[in-house]
Amino acid sequence: MVERSSVAELAAWLREELDRYSPGAKLPSSRALVERFRASPVTVSRALAVLAAEGLVVTRPGAGAFRAEPRQPHSELRGRGDTSWQEVALSADASPDQVPRSVDASGVTTTLDAPPPGVLELGGGYLPSGLQPEKALAAALARAGRRPGAWRRPPLEGVEELRGWFAREIGGPAGPVSAGDVLVTAGGQAALTTALRALAPPGAAVLVESPTYPGMLAAARASGLRPVPVPVDTRGVRPELLADAFRASGARVFVCQPLFQNPTGAVLAPDRRREVLRVARQAGAFVIEDDFARHLAHEDAGPLPATLRAEDPDGVVVHVCSHPGPPLSRAGPQALGHPGPVSEKPEWTSPPTGADVSTCR
Repeated sequence: MVERSSVAELAAWLREELDRYSPGAKLPSSRALVERFRASPVTVSRALAVLAAEGLVVTRPGAGAFRAEPRQPHSELRGRGDTSWQEVALSADASPDQVPRSVDASGVTTTLDAPPPGVLELGGGYLPSGLQPEKALAAALARAGRRPGAWRRPPLEGVEELRGWFAREIGGPAGPVSAGDVLVTAGGQAALTTALRALAPPGAAVLVESPTYPGMLAAARASGLRPVPVPVDTRGVRPELLADAFRASGARVFVCQPLFQNPTGAVLAPDRRREVLRVARQAGAFVIEDDFARHLAHEDAGPLPATLRAEDPDGVVVHVCSHPGPPLSRAGPQALGHPGPVSEKPEWTSPPTGADVSTCR
């Protein structure tokens, strides 16, 4: 078989091959097509996308490509188009080495559904309607709406007063944080994704706690990164295994939740806090501190430990500071701590939002 790198030529060959398959039958794998037609994986993916757009094939992520069922006559569609081509477009990889960018969240979506009538939700950050101070909240919103400049486009980095509030919350003995170190973005997930894209190139490894929550894996994979697990016990992440993971993976970023780790609830022990910072410095790596639960702690929890950022004078810690909000949806103002030259990277730029996440740089 001669070399055929043209997408159009390969698509024509595949159209002829489809006659050998009945509707719904599975086609050969992408690897088999690469070997048979001596084409690159990108060419095969794009050729399949062409056939999908024509309604000839459909793909199911993790299952493969299939010959499509015959299209219904237009009169039977009753205004509905054929969107099956999207399955190929969304699942086609630009490179055989590309990091998968999806996370199976089928077991998590039920926790995001509203509870049935009469049931109090304990897994989210929303108060029952009977406990919500609706009048006070409405009055506060009305006051905010009357402030000068309330309806003007906010600065790219966020409203100055909000950035100053985060700066005061994050600062500690390691040195004060200024409003200029804070960036307001669109939510906790947006903050994590922004930080990951600024600190690690696509395809790189990123260390994450194990177990961790699906949103962390989603943020890493959406950034094209490879999550590498580091075990957590009742005292938080294990520093000796963190050091091993840095050496084995070559990662330069570790994402952790030192306070009330999700899902274990562990609080990073004082001696381990120092070790985590030491290990990261030794590896020349950043620590993204996801401080999502600080303002959700129960009043009986007692004094909370300071942030890792408050103990870090060397710019190791990038701090994501959550404002009270629905934790499962990761909404509400937050902050990332990243002082030093890294703050000049263009990846920190975030589109203007109302007020959701800030970045301490």
